[in-house]
This record gives sequence, C-alpha cells and structure tokens, in this order.
Amino acid sequence: MTAPAHAILPESPLHQQMQQWRRDLHRHPETAFEENRTSTVVAERLQALGLEVHAGLARTGIVGILRGRQGSGRHIALRADMDALPLQELNTFAHASIHDGCMHACGHDGHTSMLLGAVAHLAQQPDFAGTLYFIFQPAEEGQAGAYYMIRDGLFERFPIEEIYGMHNWPALPAGEFAVHPGAAMASADRFEIVVTGVGGHGAMPDTAIDPVLASAQLITALQSIVARNVNPVDSAVISITDLHAGNGAFNVIPESVRMLGTLRSLSNTVREQLMQRIRQVAENTAAAFGAHATVDFKSGGYPATINHAEQAAICHEVVTGLAGADRVHWNPPPSMGAEDFAFFLQQRPGAYIWIGNGGSGQHCHALHNPHYDFNDTILPLGASYWVALAQRLLRGQA
Repeated sequence: MTAPAHAILPESPLHQQMQQWRRDLHRHPETAFEENRTSTVVAERLQALGLEVHAGLARTGIVGILRGRQGSGRHIALRADMDALPLQELNTFAHASIHDGCMHACGHDGHTSMLLGAVAHLAQQPDFAGTLYFIFQPAEEGQAGAYYMIRDGLFERFPIEEIYGMHNWPALPAGEFAVHPGAAMASADRFEIVVTGVGGHGAMPDTAIDPVLASAQLITALQSIVARNVNPVDSAVISITDLHAGNGAFNVIPESVRMLGTLRSLSNTVREQLMQRIRQVAENTAAAFGAHATVDFKSGGYPATINHAEQAAICHEVVTGLAGADRVHWNPPPSMGAEDFAFFLQQRPGAYIWIGNGGSGQHCHALHNPHYDFNDTILPLGASYWVALAQRLLRGQA
C-alpha cells in the first residue's frame, strides 16, 4: 500500500527520533501527578519546535499550541496521556524502568511520543487553517487527570471545539485500528459497604446479630441487580473484590464486615441505576437480618467513554485512508475497562480510538502486565494518524 503524502514513514529519521523519545520515557516512568521529568521533557521539545507552551494544568499537564499559516479556523485538541503505573517491571531490555515499583505498562510513553512526532511533522508544515492544541495529560491511571485539567480551566483558557484521543490496544494486530461510534470504554466506580450487627459468641448466635450471614446474602443479592434490574441489552458489572470480617478467632461473631467492590457500565444512565440499586439492596438486605449497612461510593470514579457519532465517523474515514478498510474495525465490542478521556467527551465533541499494538514476543502482553512494552513499529502510523486527522479537520494541504 502506498503511504499517504503526509505519512511519517517507518525507519525514517522521525521514526527513529520517536523511538528514542519513547524508550527514554520508558526508562524514566513517573506515576500520577508526579510526571515532573516527563512534563519538562515534553515542554522543552514543544518549545524547540516553536510552539507556545502552557504548563501546570493539573500540576504536571502541558498544552502546546500550533497555529496554522492559512489563517484562522477551527480549534482542535489532540490528547496523549503521560503517567506510568505503580508496578514492578520484569523486563530486562536496555530501556527497562530504572525506578523500582514504577513502569510504563500501559503504553503512555508511546502515546506521548506519537503525539510529539505529529507535532514535529506539523510544525514543519503548518499548512492548515485554525489552531491545534496538543494536550499532554497527567494521571490517567485512576486519578482522573482529565477531570483536574478541566477543573483547572482547560476549556476556559483554550477555545477548544473538538477533542480526540487514542490508545494502543494489544488485542489488535499492529497496523490495525478500531473505532466506536458510541461507547468505547466503561464507566468505573469504587464502593465500600460496611455491614454492622451485634458481635457475640460463635456458639450462641441467637444472642448476636451476625453481619457475616447478612453479608453473604448481600453479595448474592447484589448480583441480582445486573441479572434482574439492568436491561439485558446493556452491559454492566458488579464485583465484590475484597471482604474482611473479624480478627482471626474461630468462636467470635464479629461486630461488622467490610467489603469493597467495583461497578462498570457502558451507559451513564445505567451507571446511576447501579449506584441507586446497590444502596437499596445493601440497606434492605442488611435490615432483613437485623443489621445495618452503609454504602460509600468513593470519589474519583470515571464516567463511560462515549464517542460522538459524527467525530467517530471522521476518525473512521481517516484511519481507513491510512491503513485500508480491511484493517479498520468499525464498532467492535467496547471494553469494560475505563478511561478518563470520558471527562473530555462530556465537555466537547470528539472521539477516542484504538491503534493495534499486537505482534510477536513482548508486544503480545496485555496492558498492565509487568512484561508489557510498547510496540515501536507502530509509532509512525500513530503519529501519521494525528497528522492526517488534523489536516482533515482543519482542511489544510500537507
């Protein structure tokens, strides 16, 4: 297949530069809101390319601004996440993490490098009308960096009209893309339930109110929410993931039981339904056994990542032009994982797509696996997507 004129070619000097950037970032991972070195490196590279740079959004977030030389036009944002995971890397290659207990196991090093590569290309040929905002976001991994960038005035400070994101996907072969016209990723929320009864002797349960028995019934009852309250055509998950009762005694009925769990859905309406029903089922099930339940939904939950149909169709058009129709998956099953890009999509139209990261060897490892490594062969394709998308949206000629 002949590469488009705007494509960044494999083994080109820019591909080699992106690989160097990516492996440097991989060796120096930084977790949520601690991306100090990473954001400094990004800011310096943007400044060297002549961009206007704004730092400090959500502590370590960066926004670079590139204005087209064909005059005023639309305002489009492209986003990459920068943070790593609190995970011990088990790879032994030369660019493995130098920080114990911290690694780029989700490919954000690659995301950052691909967007930097697109900036490098576009800055040399800004033949478009309008303004591009390159958002380098901190704290995607469970700490809602997107939310905090918005809270710090992202959309007030910059007149962004549409926003786009991309994530690598090891389940897809390298060179392929996936685009969802609606939900791409699930919502994610955490909850804690404490069931309180009256402690007592294990041999005399009639003198106690047993929170263990009530909790056992509650765990089963919670599964009825998905089975009997959620529309069968909608996806939802409720999982109890941690349970603690007592202090190791064989003959003591404890005073309380604490459980932790997660809920997931592909609809923000279903998300609200799950929260309401979890509270009702917990309180009423406990009460049926004479106990009391409190439910605490923890802050920091993510809404579902739901693409806007018009913007998703544009992304589909662009990746089809890059990779060919046979290598683009339209409307595949969404993931029950979560992504804080959802907060951006609640504020502005846009879309979030997947780029295949699969291949042989280490590239087959799943996200968040201690053997994971980003597939450097897809760097030029990912950067070319950003370039092609920018040119398509801003109607320039590269």
